[in-house]
Amino acid sequence: MNNNSVSVKNDAGLLVLAIRLVIGWTYFSAFWRRTILADKLDPEIAGYIGEKFNHFLPNALGIKPIIQYLVENPDVLWVSMVMFTIIEGIVGLAIIFGFFTRIMSVGVFGLAMGILLGSGWIGTTCLDEWQIGVLGIATGFVLFLTGSGTYSLDNYMMKNKVAITQKKWFTWIGSGMLPISEKLFPKVVLVGSLLMLGMTLMTNQVFHGGLWGTLHNKSVKPIIEITAGKIEQETLSFDVFRTEGVDVYGSWVIAIELLDETNNKVIEYTQTDLAALTKTNIDNYYVAKVKAGKHSLVVPLGAKARLNLKQQAIANLPKGSYTIKITDISGVAWTHKIVN
Repeated sequence: MNNNSVSVKNDAGLLVLAIRLVIGWTYFSAFWRRTILADKLDPEIAGYIGEKFNHFLPNALGIKPIIQYLVENPDVLWVSMVMFTIIEGIVGLAIIFGFFTRIMSVGVFGLAMGILLGSGWIGTTCLDEWQIGVLGIATGFVLFLTGSGTYSLDNYMMKNKVAITQKKWFTWIGSGMLPISEKLFPKVVLVGSLLMLGMTLMTNQVFHGGLWGTLHNKSVKPIIEITAGKIEQETLSFDVFRTEGVDVYGSWVIAIELLDETNNKVIEYTQTDLAALTKTNIDNYYVAKVKAGKHSLVVPLGAKARLNLKQQAIANLPKGSYTIKITDISGVAWTHKIVN
């Protein structure tokens, strides 16, 4: 029996065939959805994948600076989304067919890690993205250990002694028995498995409080952060940044008020006023955009913008402390104090 041969009953690559096919389709289907079933790579069309990527920004773990750079630079973001989609398609298809399985399993691991760190905090009911991420990194690790078995292109090439399969390093990028001693191999499996478990427990706690403390889900209700408030001449300006809530639709802001020290309304923007705001009033920072909707101001997850509200009454305000109050259609309100 040569180094690349195993009995069918002990063919680990064969035993994980179902996992290989399912995880392969999981990644290839992303390419299929964005390019064949719908055009999700066009920045001008609703459903652009770059906007979904922008949703990851507020609570990403470790890779937030990368995400922020991309969403601040739409051209670079578009190139990255195209490359990301192509890589998902190649990795998924190669895993399905068992072609250079081990190097492609590294791709599975990397893609899953990106999902986990970027969007593991998103999921309204079942911690959706976190589960996808942790299962993806575990699957990538398992496929690296097993390679592909009987029903794979790797196996076909090895049986037919294709030149590349005769190279010593092929087993590290394709399939076959890994050149690791029997004494060391269980330790490799154990250490790798414990690392996968450690990443799972760590992210579960960071994103959701899943080990101790209070359970939390940042996708349940919207939160808007208000910063950098300023009153200057006739203009009230401030930044709004939606950091939590459901990713599939925006927060609907139905009122913006400026209150004085005694909590009296100095100015008020109603639903009708907010729906009438124009691009001159809204300066967006990222790809996901704050914009005037039909009945309110719409603030998508991850969107950040500077609002500039101009009224003559603002110019005549006496010096003092004021409070900006933003109210969502759900009744939730957020405040920010400024000094004139």
